[in-house]
Amino acid sequence: MAPAEMPRDRGGEGAPQILCAGIIVLDEVFRVEDFPKADGKVEAEGFFVVNGGCAANAAVAVVRLGGRAVLAGPLGGPAGVDDNGDRVLAALERERVDTSACQRVAGLATALSAIFIDARGDRTIVTYRDQRIANVRPVNVDALVAGADLVLADNRYPEFARPICEAARRRNLRVVVDGDKPTVATDPLFRLASHVVFSAECLIATTGCSDLPAGLKLVACHTDAFLAVSNGRNDILFLENGSLRSVPVFNIRAVDTLGAGDALHGGFALALAEGRSEAQALRFGAAVAGLKCTRLGGSAGTPTRSEVEAFLAEQAADRSGPGGVATTVLAPESGSVENAIDLE
Repeated sequence: MAPAEMPRDRGGEGAPQILCAGIIVLDEVFRVEDFPKADGKVEAEGFFVVNGGCAANAAVAVVRLGGRAVLAGPLGGPAGVDDNGDRVLAALERERVDTSACQRVAGLATALSAIFIDARGDRTIVTYRDQRIANVRPVNVDALVAGADLVLADNRYPEFARPICEAARRRNLRVVVDGDKPTVATDPLFRLASHVVFSAECLIATTGCSDLPAGLKLVACHTDAFLAVSNGRNDILFLENGSLRSVPVFNIRAVDTLGAGDALHGGFALALAEGRSEAQALRFGAAVAGLKCTRLGGSAGTPTRSEVEAFLAEQAADRSGPGGVATTVLAPESGSVENAIDLE
């Protein structure tokens, strides 16, 4: 079946609006040759600061891909007191993400991550968050979802995400859940979702199954949602009418995997809202994530729509790989990190 034609609109009034709900973080990123050993020290070869968090990164992806994104999530506050929250929101607004639904909570601090990226593009993340921020609940959820065409929620702040997902389902909206934080197979968010896309790490920890297909089938016993799992350089797996299917990812040379899963979720959600099937949307999301991995900068390395379409066209022209999937190796991009948060 030929893919549905993607609209030419680039973020205008006719573009789908995706409500992204969940965690928002300030990322402090160190580039190292190798990760530090226990009780050891390494010298960083580079450093940058960028907005992060599953929901925030996905919102950036949606906008860069031509959609409209509204971001809802709790941060420290108020403005002028919590500097990290101020810096994150300013960066997101420069990306044209609508942050009017973000909630500043007096007396709390915006979540902060220290991230190491090695020479192979792999990352190690340590996140600090005030535990009280996880208990913040959204206000006026019916108004939040009123203008949305689809909701994308991560499960890092389930108390915040759940009421939004419930309101969305009351409007018969599709709800895509980013299964990022280990939980339980009976998690209420999975029952609320129309689609759940797990990371392999989350699915294994949630189900206790190291076999990813078995993990998907275990979760399927508790929800009617479409279920898929991404697994880094390996194929994306999903269930269709009880049968296991796969979507090949792209063979790229990674320099920075930070935010790749979030880019995949943002691309998947937007493609669904634009009328793609689940398999087509996963393929589109995989292209977004693959291109992001060739670029340094976390969410600042997220590609634009024209770049993704050019990449997919190039892949379609090269049918040398298994199953008609190209195996072009992309050279890593070097140079400065664009659109990272100004340190001044």
